[in-house]
Order: sequence, then C-alpha cells, then structure tokens
Amino acid sequence: MAAHARWAKETDRSAATAAARAAQQRKREDEVDPNHELSPQERAKRAENLRRAQLQRMALKSAQARRKHTGTARRRNGGGAQ
Repeated sequence: MAAHARWAKETDRSAATAAARAAQQRKREDEVDPNHELSPQERAKRAENLRRAQLQRMALKSAQARRKHTGTARRRNGGGAQ
C-alpha cells in the first residue's frame, strides 16, 4: 500500500526512477566490459544489447508460463481457455 501511496503523490515518475535506471546501466556496462577497455560508445552499445537480451529472456519465460497455464486450463475445462 505504501508504494501505491508514494506513486500517487509523485509528480515526475521518470525523475524519481532516474538513479535506478542509471545504476542498472552502469551494472550492465561493468558486466560487458569489466576492465573498461572498450570505448564508452561501444560499452554502451553492448550494454544496450545485454538489456534487450534480458528483456527478451523475461518475455520468453512469461510466454512459456502463460502457455503452460493455458494448457492446464484447457485440460481442466475440456477445451479452450476461458
């Protein structure tokens, strides 16, 4: 409930989450180039590729879970999902 109350009062959600987004970007950059040997542009490009791969992985797992759940509902109901 506290989180909902906090976000209800927030006037600039983007600014409120900017620090967290920046920290995630730095974490990904460190993951793709731990010794910071690449140029900043290349490091950022690879970090963005890593971000997209992570999002695709989550989307795949979500789709698999939905498919599994729908298949269970079909077997229970004797047909299509309802």
